[in-house]
Amino acid sequence: MQDLKSLHDAILKGDAKTAKATTKAALAAGVEPLKLVQEYMTPAMAEVGRKFECNEYFVPELLLAARAMKAALELIRPLLTASGAQPTGRVAIGTVKGDLHDIGKNLVAAMLEGGGYEVIDLGVNVTPEQFIAAVKEKGVNIVAMSALLTTTMPSMKTTVDALQQAGVRQKVKVLVGGAPITQKYADEIGADGYSESAAGAVSSAKKAVGA
Repeated sequence: MQDLKSLHDAILKGDAKTAKATTKAALAAGVEPLKLVQEYMTPAMAEVGRKFECNEYFVPELLLAARAMKAALELIRPLLTASGAQPTGRVAIGTVKGDLHDIGKNLVAAMLEGGGYEVIDLGVNVTPEQFIAAVKEKGVNIVAMSALLTTTMPSMKTTVDALQQAGVRQKVKVLVGGAPITQKYADEIGADGYSESAAGAVSSAKKAVGA
C-alpha cells in the first residue's frame, strides 16, 4: 500500500487527485478513517496554515490545499458518521446579511474542517434567522460569521443580539472575522473569538470552546 505520508504531502501540495486516490487505497486496506484525519490530514492543514502565516503560502495555495483535503474528506466523512465518531465541534459558518463575499469564509470553513470540525456552510448573505435555525435544528455549538465590508459589519451585532433574543446565545460560541473586523469590534459586540486570518480560525475555535 502507498505510504500514508503521501496523503499529508498531497494536501500540502494541493494535489486533490492524489489525496483522493491515497485515501481510497488506505481505506480499502483497512486503515481507520479517524487515523487518516488525525495523523495525516489535520497536521497537513496545520502546516498549510503555518506556511500561510509565514507568507510562504498565499490564497491560491490555501484554496488548492483545501480542495485536496475536501476530496479526501468526501470519502472519510460518511465512514466517521457511521462509526459514531464525534467531530471536535459543529460549526455554522456564513457571510453576514448584505455581504456576498465568500473566499475568506470558504478558507475558514476549509481550515476548520481540516481541524476536525463538522462545518455547515450557510453561504453568503446569511440572515440572523438562518444562524438561529442552524443552532436549533443542526445542533451547532459554534457560529462563525464573516464580513468583508464596513457596511455589513453591523449585521454581526444584529445576529449576536438575535441569538440572545432567541434564547440560544448561551448554547454557542460566536467567532467573527473578515478584513474590517478587529479584536476591539469583536469585544464590543460580545463575540467569543476573533481571528484576523483563516489560518488562525482553528486555534480561535479551540480557545473559544476550551478544547
